[in-house]
Formats: sequence, structure tokens, C-alpha cells
Amino acid sequence: MIDLKTIRENPDVVKRAIALKKEKGNVDEILQLDEKRRRFVVQADELKARRNTESKRIAEIKKAGGNAEEAVRAMRAVGEEVKGLDSEISKVEDGMNRLLLELPNLPLEDVPEGDTEEDNKEIRRWGEPRTYDFKPRNHLEIGEALGILDLKAAAQTSGSGFFYLRGRGAQLERALINFMIEMHVKENGYTEVQSPFLVRPHACLGTGQLPKLGEDMYFVEKDDLYLIPTAEVSLTNLYREQILSASDLPVYHVGQSHCFRREAGSHGKETTGMQRVHQFQKVELVKLSRPESSAEELETLTSSAEEVLKRLGLHYRIITLCTGDLSFASAKTYDIEVWAPGLERFLEVSSCSNFLDFQARRAGIRYRDEKKKVKFVHTLNGSGVALPRLMIAIMETYQTRDGAIEVPEVIRPYMDGLDIIS
Repeated sequence: MIDLKTIRENPDVVKRAIALKKEKGNVDEILQLDEKRRRFVVQADELKARRNTESKRIAEIKKAGGNAEEAVRAMRAVGEEVKGLDSEISKVEDGMNRLLLELPNLPLEDVPEGDTEEDNKEIRRWGEPRTYDFKPRNHLEIGEALGILDLKAAAQTSGSGFFYLRGRGAQLERALINFMIEMHVKENGYTEVQSPFLVRPHACLGTGQLPKLGEDMYFVEKDDLYLIPTAEVSLTNLYREQILSASDLPVYHVGQSHCFRREAGSHGKETTGMQRVHQFQKVELVKLSRPESSAEELETLTSSAEEVLKRLGLHYRIITLCTGDLSFASAKTYDIEVWAPGLERFLEVSSCSNFLDFQARRAGIRYRDEKKKVKFVHTLNGSGVALPRLMIAIMETYQTRDGAIEVPEVIRPYMDGLDIIS
């Protein structure tokens, strides 16, 4: 949620930022409601002061033995006016908060302006694409031939957009999860958290999935619970409505979860094999930081996710998303894309984002600084990394002529020393 003070003082800046993100928001109506609310508050405060004065006068009349009935009637009338104004203030605030929740976060000044992913800026690459003396197969062909990936059976069980991993395929995914979590915990200072996969609507509201992205989420209506699209939701809401101490920051959490996404409107986009599915596993990195540290924290978070790909020996690139390609809640995002030689394209395996105080305001996550002043934290998160496309990159990068998959050396200890899947 954007600070109302920012909207009051810089309405044109806010309108331009919303337009740059290709989002919608009624800034003028928010300002009108804000003015109306402040006017009602002034009137209510004046009446409450008058009521207090009347109460004192009534007490004095009674103390002197006089008749205070007329004064009591007058005070009751004032009380009714106050009650009516308080009700109006509540209605105005509800309407204003609804509109505020529909406003996207504002992009940082160093985010490149642009409309689509074509305007994103590549900032660096690592490694080189592997070369082959044969035509590389895609992961679906490799996985089906080895019997470790089965989309047909998953389609019969659950419909399109799901997959089975069997035998060494399931073991490889589990090994990657263990490798990533251990690296982030032991080397990068993260605390592992296993969080719920089902959350209440207010949790999704806090991290910005609701109200905008409700159609892309699975909802269990009977229990009023959403299946999480990412562990970001439950990990961030771990601190909902809390005031941390300055010494608690920064908070670093890593969690593995299944993620559930309807992928509404994405039919026909990158659907080969495991590229775009409704259920998948992901290792998520979440940070809470002081405002002055969040820019640096974004860089180190991105580096942590990058290190996973470096150790796996995978060619990748880092992209800064332009304003029009940023998510609703993000102020700045780096996408990490890994090269898949069988598909002959880069695949996004992580989006590392700084949300500033946008999520913290919605979820009520604050801290008390050394001067005892309460402030909102800044929140950040990124995949460290997502499994399906990482699996794709490994299967396609480490394929052999005879259709086997070499196991990256760093993963072998997590697979009982296995060096090849054949």
C-alpha cells in the first residue's frame, strides 16, 4: 500500500508511476475521500469537545443542586451527531482503503521505463552455452525416454499443466531442494522455515496478490483459504501485525513449498513439458530489512540465487524489468533466466524483488528503531530457485548423445554419489 501522505503531496508523480506500470488507480477519488474524511474528523472533534464541556457543566449544575435536564438533552443530541459522523468517517475510510489497495507499488527511479518485456534491460551474463556434437533434445523427450517424467499420466489424473517425476527424476528434484536450502542456510545466513500451503485471504492481501490476482489463485471456498502461489505469502505473513526491534533486522528466511497457480490467460505460452504448470516446488528467499538497507539487500539476495546456478554450471543472464513488466507489488525486480539448450531459449527461474514498505503497510509489519520510533520494514523476496525450469536446464544442459543425463558434480553427494541418470 502506498503511503497516503505520498499521494497527498505528489499526486501527479503517483499518477505517472501508475501509468508507467500499465496499471489503474483512482488517485483523484482517493484525494476527494481523504479531504472528506478530514473534514468529518474536524467536525467530530469539535462536537466531542463541546460534549466534554457540556458534561462538565452538567456536573457543576448537579453539584449545585440545580436542574440539568435541558443540558442532558443537549448533550445527548451532540452525542447522536458524533455517532453519525463517526459512522460516516468509517464508511469513507472503508472506501478509501479499498481504493488504496488497488494502487500498485511505485517503481524506483532507476527502473528502466518501458511497456513490455522487450524493454527489459540485460545487465550481465555468466558462463557460456554448452556445445554438442549432436542436436540437443528437449527435457520432455529426455525425461520420457528415461522414464523419469510423465505428463500423460498426470493429465489423466489431474488434467493439463501437471507432471509426475519418477525414480531418479524425483530424487534429482529432492537433491536440488536439499542442496539449495543447505547453501542458503549454511553460507548465506538464512533461517529455514516450513510454512503453511493454505492461507487466509488477509495473508494474500498483505503481500499484494489480492485483490488484483485473485483469478490466478486456487480458492477453497468452504474453508475460506487460498492455496499459496509462492511461499512468499506465508513466509512474509509470519510477521503480520508485529513490531520488531531494531536488533531483529535484517530477517532472512528460506522455505521450500509447493506453489499453486491457475495460470489464467497463459494458454499456449511456454507450455512444452514443465515450463508452465499449475503445481510446482520452489525454494523461496524472503528478507525484512531497514528502509536504508533494502537496495543493498536486493543485490545480495540476487547474488544468493545466482550462486545456485553458478555451482550447477548453468549459463544464465540477469534482466532488470522495465516499469511496464514489473509486478503489481514490486518497486524493482531482477529476473534470473537460465539457458535451456533443448528448447533453445532462456527460462526465468527467479524474480528477485524489492517491495519497499508496500507489503509491510498492507500486512502491518513494523519495527522500533533506536530512538523508539515505529517504522515500517522493507520486504524483499526471490526464488532461490524454482524447480521445474531448473530441472529443465539441468536435463537439457547435461544430456548425452545416448539420452542419459550427467548429474552435476555439486549434486552428487545428495544422490548417493550417482554421476549419471541412464
